[in-house]
Amino acid sequence: MTMITPDFSHKASSEVTDAITELLRRHAKDLIAAALECEVTETLNALKGEGRDVVRNGYLPERSLTTAIGDVKVEVPRIRARDGGPINFSSKLIPPYLRRSRSIDAWVSYAYLKGVSERDMAGVLEVVLGDGAKKLTPSVVSSLKGEWKAKFDEWRKRDLSGDTISYLYADGVYQEIRGDHSKLCVLVVIGVDDQGSKHLLALEDGTRESTQSWREVLVDLKARGMNAPLLAIGDGALGFWAALGEIYPATKHQRCWFHKTANVLNYLPRSQRTKVKDDIHEIWRSSTRDDAKAATKTFVTKYEAKYQKAVHCLTKDEDALLAFYDFPAEHWVHLRTSNPVESTFSMVRHRTVKVKGAFSRASALSMLYQLGLEAEKSWRRITGHERLAEVISGVVFVDGMRADTA
Repeated sequence: MTMITPDFSHKASSEVTDAITELLRRHAKDLIAAALECEVTETLNALKGEGRDVVRNGYLPERSLTTAIGDVKVEVPRIRARDGGPINFSSKLIPPYLRRSRSIDAWVSYAYLKGVSERDMAGVLEVVLGDGAKKLTPSVVSSLKGEWKAKFDEWRKRDLSGDTISYLYADGVYQEIRGDHSKLCVLVVIGVDDQGSKHLLALEDGTRESTQSWREVLVDLKARGMNAPLLAIGDGALGFWAALGEIYPATKHQRCWFHKTANVLNYLPRSQRTKVKDDIHEIWRSSTRDDAKAATKTFVTKYEAKYQKAVHCLTKDEDALLAFYDFPAEHWVHLRTSNPVESTFSMVRHRTVKVKGAFSRASALSMLYQLGLEAEKSWRRITGHERLAEVISGVVFVDGMRADTA
């Protein structure tokens, strides 16, 4: 086997290189070429099947594509019809005018949200992108921001009637910005379809505790065709619940145990929090609703005398905290918290340093949209997704089991 010794002598001093990355860069061109060859062959065969007399016609001029492993040279094949009729091969892998992979947009938006200016973008990303980062000039980054806004505006108007949403997650996250308003609250809605896949459905600015803000979001989702979800999951402090009761009255409410636990612990001295947290976990870990209610009564007996506010915080939402028992046990791990929103946008929620320069509401939303789409690629289908058909069809579940088999 021939050993390949990477040559790093031509790389910029600020770029971090290693043998694996260099090997990937050297062979990426061959891998892309092989994929393009499969695409053009399929196109040729399809056209010949339609009776067209088509042949290969060389390649388009070689161009450089900036990817997560640096610049890669690509050549897209061309085809022609022997009779001179119009025909064109458009690659789905390398569309016309593509100059960088879509993940680069997500990197730039993340870096910009973290405070990297347009002027500094190339220098920061050169560490991973190599010479390809030099293409990210201030004018290119500015142009990217315009593209993101256009895509976001199109996305927020798309038709939602094609999917059946089973579960809905809602939360409000905060973004520090410059301008008249120092902090932007972004209302986030994520849905689970009938196949168990998660989708980002809405990103709108508003007030987390405002019923009107959430009403506007839900009215828009309904107007674009979203069905009534079976269950909605979110923090109890949201104005979302009152709005949900108006727009989707049949949807059941599930309070997020992560938020509820944090709220209860806020009423306790630090020395008691670990023990109390364990007792709270005993409630939602119970195998049946009756066991959970019994654990709640035990919690009340143990702590009501000294920590009345903490006990009231827990018990006032008891029914909404236990709604997940009416759904398949396989889904419980996904229904007890609004974790999809938390995990996706936690880097925004906990951010304290403002970005440099102007940062508008529109640019914040469009960049959060870019990050959300990138995160969406890694979201997995919920466990037991095949049972969603039963829930959607109206099968009754008791303590996670079908009522007709319990």
